[in-house]
Amino acid sequence: MDFSQLKDFLDFKVAQYNKPNFIANDPICIPHQYTLKQDIEIAAFFAAILAWGQRKTIINKCNELFLRMDHQPHQFMLNHGDDDLKGLLGFNHRTFNDTDLLYFVSFFKQHYQQSATLETAFLPQNHFNNDDLTTNEKIREQIDTSANKLVEMLGYSTEIALNHFRTYFFSLPDFPRRTIKHISSPLQKSTCKRLNMFLRWMVRKDNFGVDFGLWNTIKPSALICPCDVHVDRVARKLGLINRKQTDWLTAIELTQKLAEFDVNDPVKYDFALFGLGVEEKF
Repeated sequence: MDFSQLKDFLDFKVAQYNKPNFIANDPICIPHQYTLKQDIEIAAFFAAILAWGQRKTIINKCNELFLRMDHQPHQFMLNHGDDDLKGLLGFNHRTFNDTDLLYFVSFFKQHYQQSATLETAFLPQNHFNNDDLTTNEKIREQIDTSANKLVEMLGYSTEIALNHFRTYFFSLPDFPRRTIKHISSPLQKSTCKRLNMFLRWMVRKDNFGVDFGLWNTIKPSALICPCDVHVDRVARKLGLINRKQTDWLTAIELTQKLAEFDVNDPVKYDFALFGLGVEEKF
């Protein structure tokens, strides 16, 4: 296929899969169970981080996890007691276990005591001062506004943001060393598939009802395409990837190629590549 034919083909596949009926069988159905912004963020983050293996299993495990939180994840993070934490013991999915889960809960508690949104955790101009934590709404609003202005002035790099997020995520004292493997970053040459998928869910804006588009500071044009085994395989068959190995630079190469089709929203083609790989076994 030439450029025009390939673009038309991928645009057709985006339209085919970027529909509400995509939601039910995909981990994105987990955050779609919630309406509160913070609940959506937390549910989406866990759904992305636990996205290993069959989608049905991932969905079942996420439902089990949030049942343990009475389906109020934000309230749980802020107000849990020791007995609530005991209710998390025994949870596991693949190599993610309750030790990892308890640290994630600690991180979310600290973060949401400082900010009304998880978006601020992905802003490289880290506006949090660990010596001056506050839950004051007025101060929090001023902090978030300042961060937005910084990003507008300096631009946004997903690579820098993901490296920053990993450092910020593990900034609590005495974090479990075993938990490090669950949060990737470009510094480890990872494709960061799960975090890029989470960012896609939070940032992309359209009228089709799959991605949430909750965040306004990070722009869709800055996103990196989630590069899992299915997307990687299809993209190579279509000539969108030439790099031999699959790593962060591969995700960059793919996204740059997709930006030739739509510079403002390159990761919408994740729908096409994933759908071709998973649903159609392309």
